[in-house]
Amino acid sequence: MRIGIVGAGRIGGTLARKFCVAGHAVRIANSRGAETLADLARETGASAVAVGEVARAADMVIVAIPQGSIPRLPKDLFAVASKNVIVVDTGNYYPGVREEPIAAIENGMAESRWVSQMLGRPVVKAFNTNLAYSLTTKAKASGLPGRIALPVAGDDARSKKTVIDLIDAVGFDGVDAGTLDESWRQQPGTPACCSDLQTNDLRTALSAADKARAPQLRDLIFQKMGELNEGFTMDDLIAINRSVHGLVIEN
Repeated sequence: MRIGIVGAGRIGGTLARKFCVAGHAVRIANSRGAETLADLARETGASAVAVGEVARAADMVIVAIPQGSIPRLPKDLFAVASKNVIVVDTGNYYPGVREEPIAAIENGMAESRWVSQMLGRPVVKAFNTNLAYSLTTKAKASGLPGRIALPVAGDDARSKKTVIDLIDAVGFDGVDAGTLDESWRQQPGTPACCSDLQTNDLRTALSAADKARAPQLRDLIFQKMGELNEGFTMDDLIAINRSVHGLVIEN
């Protein structure tokens, strides 16, 4: 598959590595120019390109940038793309931490529905619920015990199936999490987010999500992260998320 990735931070860079290893043709772009991605391109085998070229002839375009940066993407980003290109949003909304408050999201719109409106394209929400650390270190072959699951939300069944197959190919179970308007169930502040859950536990977490409490719990998690001692690990962050939601997971 031909995959374009917008954003070369922790998630974008991690996905570029994993997709290249899986044999996909990857193009990666950022806001600073292709020349700034030379090292990542050499390391992964991905092609570094200008943002305006990342969607050309792509089967899938993954947008892996902070939510607040979405409006700054080129308005014609998908002008060179196929009409059937699958667009995946990996972003999470962190008002006051990474971006200014966004009125529509504050008023209850699902984060990725807002992204879809900004991009003028249908999107699938995926790869937003697990730290880059987990995506890098916790992949397992299909069927092995303890395999982590990732939720996938969107309005088009074909697109979701393609993303779920891609997730499986890079070492995780994909779980259909419903429509894009239901993608709030995997946003920050919900049990599904940053808890590294297996399939059955993830489905339970998605069902248990509380939309009204999610922003409060999101902010509480950040508060607890700020209280960690120097030298904390990524597993400590996962433990905080599980603890806040009362998750007791044996894995």
